[in-house]
Amino acid sequence: MKLKIGVLGAGHLGKIHLNCISQLKNVYELVGFFDPIESVAKEVEATLGYKRFDSIEELIKAVDVVDIVTPTLSHFECANSALDFKKHFFIEKPITNTVEEAAQLRDRVKELKVRAQVGHVERFNPAFLASQKNINNPMFIESHRLAEFNPRGTDVSVVMDLMIHDIDIVLSMVDSPIKNISANGVTVVSETADICNARLEFENGCVANLTASRISMKNMRKLRLFQKDAYITVDFLKKASEIVRMNNVEGNEEDPFAMILDLPNGRKKRIFFENPKVEPNNAILEELKSLADSIKKDETPVVSLKDGHKALEVASLIMNKMENAISLHV
Repeated sequence: MKLKIGVLGAGHLGKIHLNCISQLKNVYELVGFFDPIESVAKEVEATLGYKRFDSIEELIKAVDVVDIVTPTLSHFECANSALDFKKHFFIEKPITNTVEEAAQLRDRVKELKVRAQVGHVERFNPAFLASQKNINNPMFIESHRLAEFNPRGTDVSVVMDLMIHDIDIVLSMVDSPIKNISANGVTVVSETADICNARLEFENGCVANLTASRISMKNMRKLRLFQKDAYITVDFLKKASEIVRMNNVEGNEEDPFAMILDLPNGRKKRIFFENPKVEPNNAILEELKSLADSIKKDETPVVSLKDGHKALEVASLIMNKMENAISLHV
C-alpha cells in the first residue's frame, strides 16, 4: 500500500524533494505541499502542478508521512506538529536548531513509536555505499569538504552548513565515544566562520581530522580512511572509491607485474588496488525510499533521530571550540 506524503517547504531543496517523491509512484502518493511564502506557493502550484495546502495542520492531517524541508529554525515546530498527529516524518539536516530541541524530538519519536529519518544524504552517496562493506574499525580518518563561495547558506556556520555531513559519516563508522575535540576556524566573507578544521579523538584510539570550507577555488568532498588492513578513499563528489591493501609475500613467490614493497628484516608485502563498483543513484530519492521501507518493515531508519541528535551535538561542540579559538585571534 502506498504511503500518503506531503512536503513542508517548497524552496530550492523542497522542489527537489517534490520531484523525487513524484518518481516514487510505487512507494508514495504525493498529496501536496505547504509553503508560507505566498509567491513561492503560487509559483510551485502554477508551474509544477502540485496541490497547495493552506496550513501546516491541514497538510499533516491529510498524510501518513510529513517531509520537512523548511529552514532549520522551523524544524522543531514542524516536527512537533507532525508528532501531535502521530505522523512519520523525514526532516532535513541539521535536525534542529539546538541540541536540546533534537533531544526532545528524539525522545518523543521513541515514545510515540513513529518512524523518523534525518536527511544526512551522504549516507546514501553511491561511493560511500560501495565502500561500506570494506570499512572495518578505521583508526585515522581525514575528510575535506570544500566548496566555492555561494551566498546561499551563509547565515549559518560552515560547520552546520557543510561539516555536519562528515561528522555524521564519521560517527556512523566509529563505534566509540569521543574523548576530546579541538577546532579552529576563520571568518573571511561571512558573519560566521567560513573555514573550519576539527580534530575528534575517540576512546578506542581513532582520530578524525575534518576540514570544511566554503571559500575554496574548487569543490572537493573526499574522505580518506586508514585501518589495519587497508587504505580507503571515498570521493563523494566524483562518486568513486579506491581501496589499497597489503598482503604478505610468502616464500619465493615472484610476479614481475606485482607491486612489491620491501620491508626491514627481509619481509615483503604485495600492494593490491581495488575500485569497488559504484552503482549510480539519486541519493535524495534513495533516502526518501529508505524511510518508506523502515515504516513498512517497522524498523529503525538508516539515519535515525538518535543519529541526527548526535551529529548536531558534536557539531555544536566543534562550534564552541572554534568560536573560543577565533576569539583569541581578535
